[in-house]
Amino acid sequence: MGNAFDVGELELKIKDLEALSTRNDFWDNPENARLVLQQQTRLSDSYNNWKKYQRQIADAENLWLLAAEEADEQVISDLVHELEELSSQVRQDELKMMLSEEQDPMNAIVAIHAGAGGTEAQDWVEILMRMYLRWAEKRNFKTSIIDYLAGDEAGVKNVTFTLEGDYAYGYAKAESGIHRLVRISPFDAAGRRHTSFASVLVYPEADDDIKIEINEDDLRIDTYRAGGKGGQHVNKTDSAVRITHLPTGIVVQCQNERSQHKNKAMAMKYLKSRLYERELQQKNEKIDEENKQKKEIAWGSQIRSYILHPYKMVKDHRTNLETGNAQKVLDGEIDEFIHAYLMSTGQL
Repeated sequence: MGNAFDVGELELKIKDLEALSTRNDFWDNPENARLVLQQQTRLSDSYNNWKKYQRQIADAENLWLLAAEEADEQVISDLVHELEELSSQVRQDELKMMLSEEQDPMNAIVAIHAGAGGTEAQDWVEILMRMYLRWAEKRNFKTSIIDYLAGDEAGVKNVTFTLEGDYAYGYAKAESGIHRLVRISPFDAAGRRHTSFASVLVYPEADDDIKIEINEDDLRIDTYRAGGKGGQHVNKTDSAVRITHLPTGIVVQCQNERSQHKNKAMAMKYLKSRLYERELQQKNEKIDEENKQKKEIAWGSQIRSYILHPYKMVKDHRTNLETGNAQKVLDGEIDEFIHAYLMSTGQL
């Protein structure tokens, strides 16, 4: 863990932020003050965790020496297990610590859209949705589906859901891009191999502290009958809401609630998040990595391939990381790919 950051530099940053927060004019700019306090809390937590891990490692080293002298294999075995768990904790905290962008600690909004491949691609969207929901469960992220359009024959045409939890966006942003599946089609009577594509787009969810001006005159709001999952009542009223932001052309929609009012509120929150992401791009004078991936959902633009036939392999084309255990990945074990991507972009 010591290689990931300079502890002395971290201590200096914390002291500088503490000094800044005690200035008489600190609250003259509330937005800047909020960001400073957030950074101070994040760095202090990281420093305290580092000190905790240092103590745990020192205790384990001392116990290891004693166990080795007495040839106590049971204690040594227990220590190996404890050190493996500690290593995993350090790796996760190290990853979180290096997610330093302003929006990284935020919740996330994830949208998955079917690409080339028809029913095949729509089934692929459903598989990806399951993968991300399982990953979210492993990370103790709360999820909520805000838009869902079922496929014509099977699967899902598109789905949008929220991820609520510490650094949800910081982690999930690594998944933005085109995902490619190669398999023997369960929908092809001839048993032929098919290639399917789906896009995954990830946005930071703008919270109430983020100030985004939205003019009501710039909005076109349409209502329609929800067409996704929701039981026998979902299609009886025009409860689903679609909002178009006319100046930018951004379109968002929500249909997960039976109440039109609640759907409108969620759609407005989604729109705010999209506009916030757009504002960040303009502020940084660059196109973010997520939008670089928003190409045609087809061959040649994928960030990751999932091969289930004639062999099994998942390969990330940005980092060249690959694994032969495709099922494990599809069951939500994607942290290794996320970590490798963030490392490759210089965030870790």
